[in-house]
Amino acid sequence: MLVLAIETSCDETAVAVVRDGREILANLIVSQIDIHARFGGVVPELASRQHLQAICPLVDAALAEAGTSLEQIEGIAVTRGPGLIGALLVGVAYAKAIAFARQIPLVGVHHIEGHILAVQLEKLVEFPYLALAVSGGHSHLFRVEGIGQYQLLGRTIDDAAGEAFDKVAKMLGLPYPGGPVIDRLAKVGDASCVRFPRPMLKKPNLDFSFSGMKTAVLTYIESLNTQISEQQTADIAAAFQEAAVDVLVQKTMRAARQEGLSRIVVAGGVACNSGLRSEFSAACRKECIDVYFPSPLLCSDNAAMLAVAGDAYLERGYRSASDLNAVSNWPLPEAALHFI
Repeated sequence: MLVLAIETSCDETAVAVVRDGREILANLIVSQIDIHARFGGVVPELASRQHLQAICPLVDAALAEAGTSLEQIEGIAVTRGPGLIGALLVGVAYAKAIAFARQIPLVGVHHIEGHILAVQLEKLVEFPYLALAVSGGHSHLFRVEGIGQYQLLGRTIDDAAGEAFDKVAKMLGLPYPGGPVIDRLAKVGDASCVRFPRPMLKKPNLDFSFSGMKTAVLTYIESLNTQISEQQTADIAAAFQEAAVDVLVQKTMRAARQEGLSRIVVAGGVACNSGLRSEFSAACRKECIDVYFPSPLLCSDNAAMLAVAGDAYLERGYRSASDLNAVSNWPLPEAALHFI
């Protein structure tokens, strides 16, 4: 099956053409980083307007790169949620219009579902596995039994890990997005300069919390009572990253032990972080657990990741109704329940 996939949940307009849920023929992304950077974060209204401008030419470009046309597309997968509602509506409305005009089936896919299945585009990871979805908007742990079968084990009770990275970067006067900058500075910083707290690490549950960690960083910066040097900036970045990574790795390893799972998938934008990858690899080697990371492009918000679940649902005969609407909040375990 040849699937056209569309992703507009936040600040990247993405379109992909994927065959049989595995073979990527095109996977294009238009980023809005330069537009939102001067505001230090995503401005929802601006994001929606940029999606409107980008979506039509990007679909044309993806079809051209794939060497195909709308007449050959057999199904459409689109991010239904969660995300910024205005941004989501652009993708959903466009996907519904194509599906109606071409009389082809459409499925609305969960954004996090796309992330935790993206690895299947590069390597078939056997089910069940434990998935950590960690990005600017999400920090969730799922037991993945198969496509459409997800059990939520833990989640952040406040801020997502990626959001914390961006906010700490802003405190340090670093550019947006802050995650990659923190990662780069951490490599030359001394994490022993200060030990930031590891919130909820001693609690037996599998939930996360990053708000207190951000506050601790701010308190430490203010306690210095002077303009911090470049080396101090790198040291703070290293100490913060060490704390955040420690929490993510330890909670995930605890979940794997509790669930008796020997495979872990780490997905989402923060999965590109070199410190996170290094610590996960070391921890998993120690406990004889296989860990998988999608390539950086598939960790970002992209459209090809939607085609894994989208193709599977279409093959099963699932369809989203013609009144499909975007939703800003959508629990993943319910994602497969809206089909007709």
